[in-house]
Amino acid sequence: MWENLYENLRNDSEIRELIRRGDANLGVLGYTDHSEAHTVLVAEKTAWILEEFGYDEHIQMLGKAAGFMHDIGNAINRSRHAEYGGILANEILRRYELSVEDRIEIVTCISNHDESTGGTVSAVSAALIIADKTDVRRNRVRPQDKAAFDIHDRVNYAVTEARLEIDKEKKVIILHLQIDEENCSMYEYFDIFLGRMQMCRHAGEFLGVRFKLMANGSKVL
Repeated sequence: MWENLYENLRNDSEIRELIRRGDANLGVLGYTDHSEAHTVLVAEKTAWILEEFGYDEHIQMLGKAAGFMHDIGNAINRSRHAEYGGILANEILRRYELSVEDRIEIVTCISNHDESTGGTVSAVSAALIIADKTDVRRNRVRPQDKAAFDIHDRVNYAVTEARLEIDKEKKVIILHLQIDEENCSMYEYFDIFLGRMQMCRHAGEFLGVRFKLMANGSKVL
């Protein structure tokens, strides 16, 4: 039943191995952490966003499922990983007692979460996009000498604090960041994250709010 879906997915050995292998592949290619630490955070934040906007537990559970599985396509290839992830998820979810509508909702959200090929297509999709793209934190950088950091490492390492705030009265969702500019310039941050922040803005519009980015106390988007 859908009530236990998230717990069952988290214990699914195939999904966990796809996440593990995808993260390992990205580690070799020089990407930041995409392990279960990331997927669990995205799953729970997706559900929280949906709850804040008044969606019921059923919809929240679909968000959790999509959030936990959203990066499994990295086990195949980083390029078009969202679409690969959707195909994998569609087959895996056939093992579970889900309606066709619920299965397709999860698959669609996974398939559209990447800024290079996707976009917001539903409330669950919007919440997933915001949860995923706002996961910027120092401990996503893999252990290595600072001298070996690329721009993605520097940007994530420079974020000493990240907090997502939803103000329903003002109809705004705000990502608050504290950035250590000794490790990363604001120019570098926007060079990497502008496309993702624009995707969050469109997702916010779908939910009926404005998305704002505050860095070091100043509005930048």
